[in-house]
Amino acid sequence: MNKNIWMGLCVAGTLTLSGCTTIADMAGADTATLNAAASQGFNKTVQEANSNKTLDTSSATYKRIYAVFNRLKPVADQYNQTGTRFDWQLAVLKSDQVNAYVAPGGKVVFYTGIVNKLNLTDAEIAAIMGHEMTHALEEHSKQKIGAQALTDIALGIGLSAAGVGQTGTAAAQLGSQIGVGLPYSRSLESQADQGGLMLMARAGYNPQAAITLWEKMNKLDGKGGATFLSTHPSNTQRIDAMRKNLPAAQAIYIQRK
Repeated sequence: MNKNIWMGLCVAGTLTLSGCTTIADMAGADTATLNAAASQGFNKTVQEANSNKTLDTSSATYKRIYAVFNRLKPVADQYNQTGTRFDWQLAVLKSDQVNAYVAPGGKVVFYTGIVNKLNLTDAEIAAIMGHEMTHALEEHSKQKIGAQALTDIALGIGLSAAGVGQTGTAAAQLGSQIGVGLPYSRSLESQADQGGLMLMARAGYNPQAAITLWEKMNKLDGKGGATFLSTHPSNTQRIDAMRKNLPAAQAIYIQRK
């Protein structure tokens, strides 16, 4: 197959799982490697936050985020089809940044600013948590790496022995980079939105909160933006898509009550 066509299919999402993830494996970014690198990066993040006293382990905001995290973990484990058990971990950082992200293998980072500035309810925190957990469960970072590798091929860089080594080094740095880099594709974001709705509903949180969350994000964006929106684009089409998926999630939520 022509390499440009192959890349286009992958980026478009048509062959995301069977195409981009396979290329990521070839580039030295297999699941085990990514998860290990993410774990190292997460541990470094926690150590640095602890040393500069920005690691939150006791505030009311931390306790709320941690309670949501613990409630969603067993549900997320039920959805895990990666073949690898996740060691879910959470770090809450004291910061005015409106941000949250996840690294491969279930390493979640929340900034207190996203809760406090948006005055989030527990259900809205669950909407963010479910969204981020879905990114990890669907191995979206791996798919991004595969898509980038294919872009390199199309540009003539190729997957030579040296290229694989360089990509492997980049993967080793992923723990500190994932979630704060370029945005996910629209198809991956939509997948995370839908999966997040289902996760929060099964955990007993009203999925309607996902709509109010993104409405708050849009309002904040109009006042100068949020770091979270640089990697998780918010728009009317996105909210409309979530509204279409809401009845199925709502049915799960009502059934669980």
